[in-house]
This record gives sequence, C-alpha cells and structure tokens, in this order.
Amino acid sequence: MRRDIGTDDPRVRVRPGKGSRPRTKIRPDYSSASTAEVVGVDRGRYRLVLADGLAVTAVKARELGRGSVVVGDRVRVTGDVSGKKDTLARVVSVEARASRLLRSTEEGNGRERCIVANAQQLAIVTALADPPPKTGMIDRCLVAAYDAGMEPLLVLTKADLASPDRLLDSYGALGLRAVVVDLGSRRDVDARRLEEGDAEASGLEALRKALAGVATVLVGHSGVGKSTLINALVPDADRATGEVNAVTGKGRHTSTSAVSLALPGGGRIIDTPGVRSFGLAHVSPQDVLRGFTDLAAIAENCPRGCEHGWDSPECALSEQTDLRLIARTASFRRLLAACTEDWS
Repeated sequence: MRRDIGTDDPRVRVRPGKGSRPRTKIRPDYSSASTAEVVGVDRGRYRLVLADGLAVTAVKARELGRGSVVVGDRVRVTGDVSGKKDTLARVVSVEARASRLLRSTEEGNGRERCIVANAQQLAIVTALADPPPKTGMIDRCLVAAYDAGMEPLLVLTKADLASPDRLLDSYGALGLRAVVVDLGSRRDVDARRLEEGDAEASGLEALRKALAGVATVLVGHSGVGKSTLINALVPDADRATGEVNAVTGKGRHTSTSAVSLALPGGGRIIDTPGVRSFGLAHVSPQDVLRGFTDLAAIAENCPRGCEHGWDSPECALSEQTDLRLIARTASFRRLLAACTEDWS
C-alpha cells in the first residue's frame, strides 16, 4: 500500500519514512582475504604485489574514503587476484601502518596528508649545483623524518659540479649519514653498463649498501637527480629524466606519481614527485625532539610547556657547557625554526 504523501504529482519525491530498513552495524570480515603491498597509485588504480609476488591492479572500496590508500600500505584485497589482463581486484581494508611520512596542506590549516607508509628510511636527495642546495628544504625533510620515526639519509648528487664539504660540515653535529654520488653528466645511467670500479668511484656502491634490506623513500626538489638515481639502482625502472631550466634554475616535474620499486639486492626504493612545498604545521617541538635522544633526556628538566627555542626562558638546553651538546642544541633549534620558515 502506497503511503499518503499529500499529493498525486509524480514529480514530488519524498524521503522514506523512519520505518525503512536500518543500516546494519555488522561489517564484513576480511581477515581471510589476500594481503598485498601497494607499489603504485595512478588515477584511481592501485598497483599491488601479493605475498607470492604476483602483481595485480585494483580499485579501492568506496567505504575507505579519499586518500586512505598510499604507496607502501599493506592492504587486504578481494575480487579477481589472478593478475590477468583487464581484471581488477578490490582493496577492502588497510593494515595498521608502522610509519607515515606526513606533510601539511599548503593552506596551513594543520591538516596533514600521508605521502608514503611503512618506510624505514628517508633519503633526502639534494644536488650540490644546478639547482643549488637549499638547507631549508633539507631541514624540513629532517623534521619530517624525525616526526615519522624514519632514519634520515642525505644523498648529495652532481658532485662533479661542486664540492660537498661545506654542506656536510653544516650537518656534522647531527651525526647525519650522508652519501655523495657522482654520476657525471650521463642522464641515461644504467647499472648494467657501470663497471664495478666505476660504481665504487661514483658513490653508487655506497648508496646501494645504505638502501639494502629496507624500504626507502626519496624526497627532493625537481631536477636534483632522483629519477637518474633510480635508473642507476634499478636496471629496468626506466624513469623519465629532464633538464634543469637555465633561466629559473629549477627542474621540471618528470615523476608524476609515487612508485615503489624492488632493489636487486633486497629492499624497496620509493620514488616521489619533486616537492615544491613541505608543510610542517602538524609537527610540535616534542616530535622533533624524539630524533635527539641525548637532548630529550636533558629537556626533561625544562619547565612545563617549554618550546625549547632560542628565546625560551629557563630552558635546560641553554644551560649546557659541553661543546658537542651546544652544537647539537643549535642544530635542533635550527630544525625547529624550519617548521615555520618558507624555503620554497
């Protein structure tokens, strides 16, 4: 029997009454679904690698929401997981993340966006020239690494154009691991064409050892040589490379989306598009302090609510007399300042 809606006009649409069927709170159980790792995201399609190494393409379940699945995530999938052409699986849930690399939105409203998940190491790629290095960008990436609980690694490229000594000295107090790579002017570097002696001399072998066995995400400006490094480390990657603009001194975006690639010696390397801004509005001084275990112990004597800045009254970090701790404190406060400074 049709409910009386007070009119016979068929154009009038009325919402269902309260007697309609309620939505159930019982959700499907996906504990027995296949597990996979997200290795690529491109326009609504997710490239996954199953536990047995099979590559499949999937879409995301609507209930997961926008931006809920990123490269590095471990997910549960249902549907067609055969990996055959023109088949699609379905990502139905995301496992708990061991780490998250976050950046705040450019509007500065404190909303953070996850870039990569479950990476153990953050490689900050910086060119020594063409384009010149920007310490503000390095400082911000270091803050992001400490906040995410990742091990930072400084990778200096284009060592044939400038000396790395001055830049390395400025980060000496942080105890930051650094690798200097010199691949010359070759843009089509292929690891299969590099002799063992050439790889050792160029710093590529040292970089391979630093990346072996862990998931590493590359972050840096456009034009610093991230894609060139990828092509040298992963023979079949075939990542596009580009020239630096001679007028602006800036690189051109050649990587448009993040992608995770397996390294021949074990581990994974995640290539990300060149960044123009790296918001840190979501990071607090305590988040940065987690990367300085020696200073964190001293900071326990600070008054409640201490910001640990240069002008913070009665800050215990300002009372140190040991030269090493003084240098460490100065580096820590420089990173704090990088959270609010504009480096673009």
